Parts: sequence; C-alpha cells; structure tokens
Amino acid sequence: MDDRLFRNAMGKFATGVTVITTNVNGTIHGMTANAFMSVSLNPKLVVISIGEKASMLEHIKQSGTFTVNILSAQQQELSMLFAGQIKEKREVQFSDLQGAPTIEGALAQISCEVASTYVEGDHTLFIGSVKDIQLEDGEPLLFFNGRYGSLAVETTMQA
Repeated sequence: MDDRLFRNAMGKFATGVTVITTNVNGTIHGMTANAFMSVSLNPKLVVISIGEKASMLEHIKQSGTFTVNILSAQQQELSMLFAGQIKEKREVQFSDLQGAPTIEGALAQISCEVASTYVEGDHTLFIGSVKDIQLEDGEPLLFFNGRYGSLAVETTMQA
C-alpha cells in the first residue's frame, strides 16, 4: 500500500489539535500532535503517539511526564509554531499546573505521568496517568484533510 494513500485516508478523520509539552531539567519542550485519545476513566488514562524521529520522544522518556494542551480555535499559530511550520523564533507564554508546563488559553490542560510505553511501528505510545486537569471555555481548533478548521456555529431562527 502506498504511504500517501494511507496518509490521505488518515486525514479523513477530523481531530482536535494538541500541543504536547514536557519539562526536562528546567527547559520546556513542545510539539504539535493530533494523535491523542482518552483510554480509561478508572483509572484516568490517556495516550499520545510520538514518532521515532521526533526530538520530543527522548524528552518525554527523560522527564517521565507530559502535558496535553488541547488548543482553541484562536491558537492555530501556536500549533504551526510547535509543528515547525513557523521557523522564526517566537516567545511562548507557559503556565504551570502543579509543576507541569501548560499552554495559556488552551481549552484543556491535562498533566500526566508516563504509566506505560509501547513501541509500535515507527511510533512510541505513551500511556499517561492523569494527575491534574484545567479547563477553559471556547471553541476547538480542528484538523481535517491536511487543513485547519473550526466548528460551524449553528444558529436558530426565531419566528
């Protein structure tokens, strides 16, 4: 099967956009990812998938922690920055959630400790035990078919 065909098929699944952050020896690292999902309610577990060539892979292995920052519709530029699509240096404001680095204004900030690690194909799956959560109101940043998008706001007409 052709790699492009596989990528195109996976692009047909609309996802939210996250920035995964971690702190290694006082330095905050981040990367854009849409390979994130909830795994379990009891215990509270999530999973992220990091490619073998991503520098973030070693950072998470070193720290043993990560934070999932679910981006709002207003944070497309941050997504592009952490995806390496914006090359010039930009100052990013981070907050702190009980020692975990978070992206200010994200709809959800989910701090995790690595509970399990699985290498599958060219990615490593990190199962994270959720330690804390912070929520904000707003609309999500979405990704579909290789493009950013947002929810269509449905309006009701009053008679």
